[in-house]
Amino acid sequence: MHRCYAADADLTAPCLHIEGEEAHHALRVMRLRIGDRCEIFNGTGQAARATITAASGTCMQLTLDEQLPPMPPTADITLALAIPKGANMELIVQKAVELGIKRIIPLITERTIVRLNDKEAAAKTAKWRKTVLEACKQSGVNTLPTVEPPQPYKLFLQRGDLPGLHLQCAIVSHARPLRDLLEAARETGQTACTLLIGPEGDFSPAEYTAAEAAGFVPASLGPIILRVETAVFMAASAARYALDR
Repeated sequence: MHRCYAADADLTAPCLHIEGEEAHHALRVMRLRIGDRCEIFNGTGQAARATITAASGTCMQLTLDEQLPPMPPTADITLALAIPKGANMELIVQKAVELGIKRIIPLITERTIVRLNDKEAAAKTAKWRKTVLEACKQSGVNTLPTVEPPQPYKLFLQRGDLPGLHLQCAIVSHARPLRDLLEAARETGQTACTLLIGPEGDFSPAEYTAAEAAGFVPASLGPIILRVETAVFMAASAARYALDR
């Protein structure tokens, strides 16, 4: 069933209007017609099934037929990572949505290859947010994860709003196995964490020191050196497995 996004809409109301790009995609690309049913989600957790009762141009009216039950709660995971080169960031954003990541924070570290001016950063952020929306439609996620604008690593470490256990995926010799750290967190009832992942060339020694000073615990993903996207998928999957309730 086709899924439409209606930003912040009240899905307890009897009817709903959708205009613009979402209506155009439903009517012109998916070729839905009056009488067809679709699923609506509002990005804040609500979803409902609805029937199209009127359509004109890039506007459609729907009657809400049934509320869908909320998705089971999952671990509150924030992903902070140095922006990888090429199209890998879009892949990471897409898969992060599918893995239930709640917030994505792109970082500029010492060894980050990608460098963005303000205009480029705004354009990239808009593109990543569009990827989030597309992934939510495809995967059935009803709450849009947050994608923040790129920010310097040093400013990120000064934040006080990062949830739960703070883990830095690391290849330093004193890093503890990620599994051990997550199992210990699970035993204490922890359901949130922040995963910090570096660039292709790894964090610098100074960045490792700064992260530990800010409360991040070095976590090892094993003896194999992983690509950035592989590290993200492994760490996020492990965190979901350990911290979901």
